[in-house]
Amino acid sequence: MGRGPHALMGVTVLLMLIFMGVNGRAETLYRETGLNYWDRERAYNGYTLFASQSNTTGSVYGTAGNSETTYLLDMEGNVVHKWNIGGNSRLLDNGNLFAREDGAFFEVDWNGNVVWSYKDSRENYTPHHDYVRAFNPKLGEYTTFYIANRDVTHKECIALGCDPKNGPYDGAQVDTIVEVDMEGNIIWEWRFIDHLIQDIDPTKENYVGEGKAIADYPHRLNANLPGRPIRRDWLHLNAMDYNEQLDHVMFDTVQGEVYIIDHGNTFVVGDPAASIQLAAGAKGDLLYRFGDPARYGQGDPPSILDDWTRSTPGHKQIGGVHDIQWIDQGLPGAGHILMFNNAQYLHERMPQSYVFEVNPYRGDGKNMDAYVNPPDAGYVVWESDNPRNTHKEPKNLSNQIVWMYASKSGQNFFSHIGSSTQRLPNGNTLICADTEGHIFEVTMEGELVWEYINPVTAEGEIVDSIIDAPPMYNPVFRALRYGGDHPAFASKELISRGPISN
Repeated sequence: MGRGPHALMGVTVLLMLIFMGVNGRAETLYRETGLNYWDRERAYNGYTLFASQSNTTGSVYGTAGNSETTYLLDMEGNVVHKWNIGGNSRLLDNGNLFAREDGAFFEVDWNGNVVWSYKDSRENYTPHHDYVRAFNPKLGEYTTFYIANRDVTHKECIALGCDPKNGPYDGAQVDTIVEVDMEGNIIWEWRFIDHLIQDIDPTKENYVGEGKAIADYPHRLNANLPGRPIRRDWLHLNAMDYNEQLDHVMFDTVQGEVYIIDHGNTFVVGDPAASIQLAAGAKGDLLYRFGDPARYGQGDPPSILDDWTRSTPGHKQIGGVHDIQWIDQGLPGAGHILMFNNAQYLHERMPQSYVFEVNPYRGDGKNMDAYVNPPDAGYVVWESDNPRNTHKEPKNLSNQIVWMYASKSGQNFFSHIGSSTQRLPNGNTLICADTEGHIFEVTMEGELVWEYINPVTAEGEIVDSIIDAPPMYNPVFRALRYGGDHPAFASKELISRGPISN
């Protein structure tokens, strides 16, 4: 994956601050499932991978809980392969499927046989949401990164400078990023608790210091976030990515921030203790953060206006992000960050979801050689073309947003949780709206070229149509498109077996 300032040279990206239409039927009262539309000339030809999310219990992998199926579809919506495991699955270059189910990680071969598995057995760690199989360039081997909540005690919270008025902090959890090798050994760990700052208790080591404020520490997180003291599942990280060229790790919190940290300069080959110590120090501080500068005192928070039927996001850009990634080298926007912005915490009068492409190097109207703090890049005031119909208030959009997608009608494309996005080799973008089981592909101009509705319900039924169903009736957490020349398909038979059916 090519991610660095050099990847941005010669790349021209238009700032599209307009809503671009999708002629989809995904949120009408009646909708047929399966393939709804395919523009054979403009869609990126390949295979679409997604997992159903079923409430039924049992698992072929010997763990209790939800049982899911991962499907691989051709462009006509026909099944060419499937696995009896799900959980935010993705294909590896070797043709195996990498998946998480009930807190454990599995690599299974084309026939569904488990060839690798791992489960964090520590009592005070709870893996959740996202994970990445990546090549560690220093180690020269593949490893697995994953997100986990770490239990912290009331005593630990007070030692971190948490305001006693917000306690007791019983049952509190703070996220960590863990890396394990192929033998299941923990070889690196980064913890939020090591990178907190606070302005409450001057006797603590992480106090801001005399004459300073939280705003002076954008590379650290406020231990006393306004309105959100440390508690169970405090930050709720739910998406991550790894950049092999930069040796950086990126992840987000559902409340509305994306963070990048340095893995390469905090990793010591063969010495996990030294790696964890480095990651806990200054070298492990945040390199970049995007989404809500009010969290570190460098922007305005969302607020209710004088007419309290109206509100503004302030300088907050995102809310409820559930998918982030660096755009791969060789693709349009290489080195930029692509994210699915659910936007349920944006305090907009008419909420809807967005896809953002962010250039983290953009500042002062040009590309810099290092990450730029988003407030330093400035904002443009965006206003809807038809505010009377959309009820959209004018709002500040970061100058680092170089492309965005949203439907003209908020009802055509919205998902308050889950969801994903992916930049494709032809410049199109694949989007998955979790709550409606809605997977579709759009051009850079926002034109629909492919659309599919998941026919598998959360109860495990397969339906031909859906009539006015509640959210999460047929959910799809994420979807990915793989070209026919992807190495995972080498020597594999991809024969159409018809649409998903009972």
